[in-house]
Amino acid sequence: MDDDLAAEIREIAATGVPPWHAMSVASARRVEDDVFGGASRTVAFTRDLAIPGPRGEIPLRVYRDTDGPAGTLVFYHGGGWTLGTLDSAGDLCRELAARTDRVVVSVDYRLAPEHPFPAGLDDAYAALAWVSEHAGTFGGAGDLAVAGTSAGGNLAAAVALRARDHDGPDISQQALLYPITNHAFDTDSYRENADGPLLTRADMEWFWEQYVRSPVDAANPYASVLRARDHSGLPDATVVTAGHDPLRDDGAAYADALGDAGTPVEHHHYPSMAHGFLSLTDSVAVADDAMAAVAGRLRA
Repeated sequence: MDDDLAAEIREIAATGVPPWHAMSVASARRVEDDVFGGASRTVAFTRDLAIPGPRGEIPLRVYRDTDGPAGTLVFYHGGGWTLGTLDSAGDLCRELAARTDRVVVSVDYRLAPEHPFPAGLDDAYAALAWVSEHAGTFGGAGDLAVAGTSAGGNLAAAVALRARDHDGPDISQQALLYPITNHAFDTDSYRENADGPLLTRADMEWFWEQYVRSPVDAANPYASVLRARDHSGLPDATVVTAGHDPLRDDGAAYADALGDAGTPVEHHHYPSMAHGFLSLTDSVAVADDAMAAVAGRLRA
């Protein structure tokens, strides 16, 4: 493991954070906000909005750090479909806005278990459709991309599938950052990284229990995106994986599925990193390099 990352993990462990699955949902949400909230990078413009959704308002936060018309990036936060807020995703969104010269729109979709699949996905898709129509009001122009971390990477992949299947908004790129792609726990990476760090197999089993109501939901290709019958005709993809991550093989398998179907894909693998490492660009040099690679593809 990378020395800088190991030091960060020791610092997080010293704060006394229990495993996600060992806490109640309410407690896990409070801890996630405490540990991962905050904003370090300043951008030129932010604005909080709310838009109509399938079951009520969907909060959005818009980030912009460029003067001229810019492409738009719809971002979905991680947290196992159960945790995460606009605040906890703020640092990543600010980095992406500053480095990609895109307008970044972060989506506060409904969370499980109160709102199980497909509620979060329905919100994610409704936000994508709204941004596609209204991005010009806050400076968005040109093409539309989607991105997300972990469960947010799952949602980004799922909205790309849904948009293709239902003649939805035209998406130019999808950036899937250590994404969840399959309801299965039998990969080498789940065995090798069952105890973490930062994310464990038990955590992922717990997150899936919150998100899906039945084996039928778990097998749905909009939940387990790897199980889609066809991965062709999808937006150009950037997939990021980390060596010390239970989800490593999820992401690699999805990158392979996209490539095998003829969808252009770049797979960036970082063997010395762990789940969530792109949130540590200030202190981990490899994370900073990885963010630069992701942003460069989105900018191009």
